[in-house]
Amino acid sequence: MTDAVSLAKALIAAPSITPATGAVFDVLETALAAQGFEVDRFLVGDAPDGPVENLLATRGSDGGAHFAFAGHLDVVPPGAGWTSDPFEPTIRGELLHGRGAVDMKGSIAAFAAAAARIPDHAGRLTLIITGDEEGPATFGTVALIERMRSRGLMPERCLVGEPTSSRRLGDTIKIGRRGSVNIWIEVAGTQGHVAYPHLADNPIGPLIRILSEVDKIFLDEGTDWFQPSNIEITTIDVDNPATNVIPAKAVARLSIRFNDRHNSTDLIERIRAVASAVSVRATVTARAYGEAFLTPPGALSTLVADAVRDVTGIEPDLSTTGGTSDARYLSKICPTVEFGLCNASMHKLDEAVALRDLTALVEIYATILSRVFDIQARQSASVIGGATA
Repeated sequence: MTDAVSLAKALIAAPSITPATGAVFDVLETALAAQGFEVDRFLVGDAPDGPVENLLATRGSDGGAHFAFAGHLDVVPPGAGWTSDPFEPTIRGELLHGRGAVDMKGSIAAFAAAAARIPDHAGRLTLIITGDEEGPATFGTVALIERMRSRGLMPERCLVGEPTSSRRLGDTIKIGRRGSVNIWIEVAGTQGHVAYPHLADNPIGPLIRILSEVDKIFLDEGTDWFQPSNIEITTIDVDNPATNVIPAKAVARLSIRFNDRHNSTDLIERIRAVASAVSVRATVTARAYGEAFLTPPGALSTLVADAVRDVTGIEPDLSTTGGTSDARYLSKICPTVEFGLCNASMHKLDEAVALRDLTALVEIYATILSRVFDIQARQSASVIGGATA
């Protein structure tokens, strides 16, 4: 299947709620093996975050450029209320509907179709595909990087096919992302009757004072490429259905999105210091989901932007907005940018990709590959101006 629409439909038809294994990888392996890729599939991890299936496909040889494309085949649960079966790819009008159409089975299909246009190339082309990006990502791209390192397959540049476009295909390339950390603050108390407060210790007051101090924290004003870092209180809970009981504990959760002026370790310690200064009965636990990263504008972003402009006529913006992605891991091993389909319908009911966009994305990816490997891609369509979602 070297046609992007056909391959996208086949991938959508293989349900792959995170963490994904099995049939959806069979579909992609068949498509890539037919193009001469050596496909390495492996399972890693145990419950609750696993097992996760990953796929590493490579074609070519060392001695020239080594370019990689990264993506994920897992999808979020579809939820109820779809017009048609979310795992039955359906074309209505000019849109292909199905869970994963834009996030991100469509872009994986487009890249595979683009790779089919240049079967002979010097250097190496690699696909880094995980079954765990939408979930905790414990056994996904991190495991793939270790696999590449053990095989001596570390790429020089990487393009992640996340749906970065906003209003129309080609308007946004991601060159970085803010970091993300969740922090839980728990204050222990002593449960008791509200009529006998001297026999109890109410934890709510200290927690409120801690959160008041947290709310005063100013992190930064942003940078040339990043918006300001922010701390948000996302929940306060005492698990107390009774009206006459002083609770035994009070818990709050913070979510911090931070730019490259900070790191998760320092931010966690800063919150811990605030909490301990207010109450000796406060404890802080945290989970970092990724550090901020930036691939400064340069050869890779120019390569992608030039291809976007040549195919669509659009001048893309370079951005660091949005949530986390697996580029946070890949950027540690080589320059990494993200570019893909329009993101308006991702994670929503009736997720859909415009057929015109899918065709244009193949052209963009093929143009990138032809320039990476310094050859003329065999294209089946001319320049597509102003493709829209």
